[in-house]
Amino acid sequence: MLTAQHLAKHIITPNARLDILQEINFHLKAGESMAITGASGSGKSTLLSLLAGLDTPSSGWVEIADQSLSELDEECRARLRQNKIGFVFQSFHLIPALNALDNVMLPLELKGVKNAKEQALDLLARVGLSQRCEHKPVQLSGGEQQRVAIARAFAGHPEILFADEPTGNLDQLSGENIIQLLFELNQEQGTTLVLVPHDHLLAQACQRHFQLNQGFLTEVSYAVPANRVEG
Repeated sequence: MLTAQHLAKHIITPNARLDILQEINFHLKAGESMAITGASGSGKSTLLSLLAGLDTPSSGWVEIADQSLSELDEECRARLRQNKIGFVFQSFHLIPALNALDNVMLPLELKGVKNAKEQALDLLARVGLSQRCEHKPVQLSGGEQQRVAIARAFAGHPEILFADEPTGNLDQLSGENIIQLLFELNQEQGTTLVLVPHDHLLAQACQRHFQLNQGFLTEVSYAVPANRVEG
């Protein structure tokens, strides 16, 4: 589902070249979950942007569902993101003027889904927000906003979902609920997960764990946690 080969990213400063990522190589199968950890400023968000096709590498390439991102122009990459990729971010990125239902419906309507409202209502019920459909983001708690963001991310049944510190702005209980929800939807829809966790709780829930250090990505574990059940 997701492959990185010889992936690297650098920037040129007035004094020298700064290597952010170097020789990143891995392959992730469909339905697997992957955590990327590392110190602040180690390049985790940059790597996520490269893998999702939001940024272009200095060298190397990324493949999603056997499609090389480097061979696609920006319009085709945008279409790939719309059809195959979901995103969940720490800051939610909900549209303030839209209520919860409209936020979840939006990606479905953009894809021309005829029963967008029914699907959005079903997803909001799935994340426990049936009674909050008409509420706008400012009327929702942080945990509720993140649940709306997750419902929106899964609305298009993405083949792969990228999440950048999805529990970073939440209290512990809300964060644990979000983690459980992510993996429940992962198992139900068979969605591949690539996560940058806020803490090790989320990293330990993933099947594979990679650490980013000085630009290099190293797999530090490859085990299905005891609390995960494979279908």
